[in-house]
Amino acid sequence: MTSHQTTQTMKPATAAKKLGVYLEATPTEFQEGVVSRTALAALQSDPPEWLQELRRNGPHPRPVVAAKLGVSISGLARGGVTDALTTEQIDALKQEDPEWLQKERATQAEVRKETVRIKERNAERSGQSQEPRS
Repeated sequence: MTSHQTTQTMKPATAAKKLGVYLEATPTEFQEGVVSRTALAALQSDPPEWLQELRRNGPHPRPVVAAKLGVSISGLARGGVTDALTTEQIDALKQEDPEWLQKERATQAEVRKETVRIKERNAERSGQSQEPRS
């Protein structure tokens, strides 16, 4: 019996998400084709010039914009940012430092602190439950 292995492929949108780039800014041949796992690995390990340029200057998808600004994706929406932004636009927003951005950064910092607190509490609880009882 011979093993028949098929090549796994993904839609361009999925590949763009995994690469951290805005699909609409990618070359037409990337948008209209399918991407194999092998091709994705090759793009990640040795990115072509167009991919390097997109990662460097954008436009960036919302998850990347949110990370660069230090806010959540929901925070971007609350701030009125619904489109992809270039690195230049992100830097301008950081320089401008509008009130909504300050508020969303503070909210994100609180969320991170709470996440750490819960993680530590859970680790402490699991450590206690593993101790032998007398």
